[in-house]
Amino acid sequence: MKRALFAFAALVLATPAAAETVAIVNARIETAGPAGTIPSGTLVLKDGKIVAVGAGVATPAGARVIDARGGVVTPGLIAPSTSLTVSEVEQVTSTRDDRSGKLSAGFDISYGVNPNSTMIPLARQTGLTRVVATPVLSRGGGDGHKDDSGAEDFAGSGGGDEGDPAMFAGQAAIVSLAAGDQDPVVRARVAVTLDLGETGARNAGSRGAALVLVKGAFEDARAFARNRSAYDRGESREFGLSRIDLEALIPVVEGRTPLLVRVHRASDILQVLRLAREEKIKVILEGAEEGWLVAAQIAAAGVGVIVDSQADLPDSFESLGARLDNAARLQAAGVTVAIMGSRDLNNMRQQRFNAGLAVANGLPRDQAMATLTSNVAKMWGMTGVGTLAAGQDADVVLWTGDPLETSTWPATVFIDGVEQPQSSRAFELRDRYLKPATSGYPPAYQ
Repeated sequence: MKRALFAFAALVLATPAAAETVAIVNARIETAGPAGTIPSGTLVLKDGKIVAVGAGVATPAGARVIDARGGVVTPGLIAPSTSLTVSEVEQVTSTRDDRSGKLSAGFDISYGVNPNSTMIPLARQTGLTRVVATPVLSRGGGDGHKDDSGAEDFAGSGGGDEGDPAMFAGQAAIVSLAAGDQDPVVRARVAVTLDLGETGARNAGSRGAALVLVKGAFEDARAFARNRSAYDRGESREFGLSRIDLEALIPVVEGRTPLLVRVHRASDILQVLRLAREEKIKVILEGAEEGWLVAAQIAAAGVGVIVDSQADLPDSFESLGARLDNAARLQAAGVTVAIMGSRDLNNMRQQRFNAGLAVANGLPRDQAMATLTSNVAKMWGMTGVGTLAAGQDADVVLWTGDPLETSTWPATVFIDGVEQPQSSRAFELRDRYLKPATSGYPPAYQ
């Protein structure tokens, strides 16, 4: 009973306090929005919202004042594509809920979100406040192949039946990283994920076969949507996907939900843009190492791109044109760019360092912060986050210095106006074993 009471007390203490009125003063405010950068100003948070931001903002009476002492304040960072919250240990399959061995488009990643993941506090320590959890493609054989997400693949087929080709990985979800939130899924089924290029060719037999199968799946989804009753009576023609998968594709073919396409080669990117035009669907590109070669076409199509700015090596035939200034060239052409980090969950800080690397290779400094915040929100249809402006949700980070520098860390993180705890499992273990036990028991029994 005592242990249960202590555990409950620890949970209460770990839960952040309720939203309050807070004024962050003497801060360099990078709004990632129309207001640009305010060299020295005040940001006021109240009841979970930003109520004022600017150089001449007065501190409200009774507000808790945080003196930034010249530190940088930004919107909370948003990971545009990650396995955070649905995967714990990469090579322990029982902890991975970022893939399906049975479903295709119908796999819903939101059901596997773990609000108590030990990786979430670690992610908050890198300035992340929200993430887009995206599924990765399963592949038969369990050969440890690295899929297009960069994650090792030890799972099963991923198609409807064993041995079927699989291109659709499943549906993505937007997740809040607020401590103590046991229902952190902000919005489920925000996109269906598709792997093309070499991955699609490997699963279907060739690039051409992959595109034919995708177009066929879209045709099936439209036919199913037109006459569900015939399907229920067994009077429709045979479809290549299950009912669950077809249902998931209906919002895509109706243009209500985007298709997140992992693709890399310039010619494959053009095929995806053509597919989007012909099928009248919305797409977001992930990867696009050769995107700079077709940046004008991507911009003309109004398609957003998620890139890893470290991807500069020709490690496959479809990324021979990879280069460090890919993000800068895409942005200069008018493409909305979001920068991602590693799916290695112990390396979440890589996202902002990647943005710094992009700056070193030509991306304007003010645009770099947008690739981590407002561009991600725009790409994924998020409202109320991504910029610092009156009326926005109070997802705010106060940094010890330049957020794009490796020596900088968050001093304070707010999500929906609530200051988040700075603890993590690593810190808890450090504190637990820092001093010798007075009880005489080994550390594991303390």
